[in-house]
Amino acid sequence: MFSKKNSTKSKRAVGRRSPVATVSLILVGLLTTGGAYALFTSTATADTSSTTSQASVNEGKKLFAANCATCHGMAASGTTAGPSLIGVGAAAVDFQVGTGRMPLAADGPQALEKPTQFSNSQVQAMAAYVSSLGTGPSEPASKYLTATGNAAKGAELFRINCAMCHNVAGAGGALTEGKFAPPLKGVSAKHIYEAMLTGPQNMPVFNDLNITPQDKADIITYLKYLEKNPSPGGFELGNLGPVSEGLFIWIFGLGAVVAITVWLTAKSN
Repeated sequence: MFSKKNSTKSKRAVGRRSPVATVSLILVGLLTTGGAYALFTSTATADTSSTTSQASVNEGKKLFAANCATCHGMAASGTTAGPSLIGVGAAAVDFQVGTGRMPLAADGPQALEKPTQFSNSQVQAMAAYVSSLGTGPSEPASKYLTATGNAAKGAELFRINCAMCHNVAGAGGALTEGKFAPPLKGVSAKHIYEAMLTGPQNMPVFNDLNITPQDKADIITYLKYLEKNPSPGGFELGNLGPVSEGLFIWIFGLGAVVAITVWLTAKSN
């Protein structure tokens, strides 16, 4: 009897599962479940993002066909009325369409800024479509558009690279053949950055090798500083500098002296 009891206990001891094994199985189960859930979630997110992006491209393609293809062609490869847009990137589309310069209202020396006829989401959709056709400059990161850079350095860079057309105060100026450099007061930081990046109209391209993203941010900081701090010298005379001030003196100053002299002479007679 004693021998059978011991034998039964021994069998039960051998068949009993160790507590460590139980914990290990639970951990393996949790890790497997968590990993599968994470994989499924990331896949679902990627699929959703891809679907959203493709939907934006499709919407942009429809808008492009309805509003831009007449000049740029159905495949955006260009026609005799407009250049190819393959490879211009999202930044060029956002600038041209976002400022109302495109679609072009009428032929002329250069496209004029006007109220845009598209919503921001529609502009982004067209930018996504054109960007999908070929690699080009993308829209700038928001950290470069805060106007919190080095205004002094931005002023130096602006004088060297931009002032010969836009004036040292960003007031704009005339160019040849009816073209002009527009004033930069009131222009959004994003559009200023995109203009430097893509070189619209007669403007040269300042890519990131010419002017780094941080340098562009400093230029934007300088221009926004000018907007917030008007000239302390009184009437600005169009910000055209000493030439306009000299002409003002010659025309109005000397003209006033001559007028007073004639008046005094006439009075004495």
